[in-house]
Amino acid sequence: MIQNIFKGLQVYSGAYGLISKLKLWKYFVIPMIISLVVFILIFAAAYGLSDNLGAWIANIWPWEFGKETFTAISTFISGVVILALGIIVYKHVIMALSSPFMSPVSEKIEAYYTGKPAENYTNTTFTKQLIRSIRIGIRNLAKELIYTLPILLLKFIPIVNIFSTALLFLVQAYYAGVSNMDYTLERHFTYRESIAFIKKHRGLAIGNGIGFLLLLLVPVIGVILVLPLSVTSASIIAVDLLFDDDEGEDIGFVPFEVIENR
Repeated sequence: MIQNIFKGLQVYSGAYGLISKLKLWKYFVIPMIISLVVFILIFAAAYGLSDNLGAWIANIWPWEFGKETFTAISTFISGVVILALGIIVYKHVIMALSSPFMSPVSEKIEAYYTGKPAENYTNTTFTKQLIRSIRIGIRNLAKELIYTLPILLLKFIPIVNIFSTALLFLVQAYYAGVSNMDYTLERHFTYRESIAFIKKHRGLAIGNGIGFLLLLLVPVIGVILVLPLSVTSASIIAVDLLFDDDEGEDIGFVPFEVIENR
């Protein structure tokens, strides 16, 4: 599992070069605009609501001494909670809306590595892609919230909140990876088959999702590049699993030397 997490993250090192080599940037223009606008709206909401939520939580402190400190802590934690929930919504909104634009990217990457046109085994169309992406987004959002809300409550417990942050990060990473990989898997599997396939390789999905979340930490540029780099990396992972799967945990990715030699 840990080894595959690092492998999933390592694929990012060649993603930018592959996008440029295959001239894929044109497919990312609209998704990048969607990503930036949605992120700004969510960040503004988190900034505006944190004070209100923090003040409301501070009301449970009945004493005057330490009131200001408790309010400040409550406001900070409230901001983290709102931002965490905002990122969850952000991920699924941009991935659902960007699905029709990401599928051509995945097809070109698959054709590049396999040497033949990508086949559409599930007869998916533009509309079907959007509907499936929304469906998987709703499914992932529901499951992610089920796991996330209890973890967020742990953030109010000193010391324990340190571990809850790491756990929250991994949960969010996994579901980001699931959505990114499905852009390729949607041509090969049904909805349920795709979910089952990713569960077998959840370490790789987590690794891809970690890269997604780390990019969001980079001001402005990260929000713009997060979809191109994460989707390209996930497509490489999915193609390798589909066409060179040894049914084991030690997956041998198509080396980036292949990219350079083509």
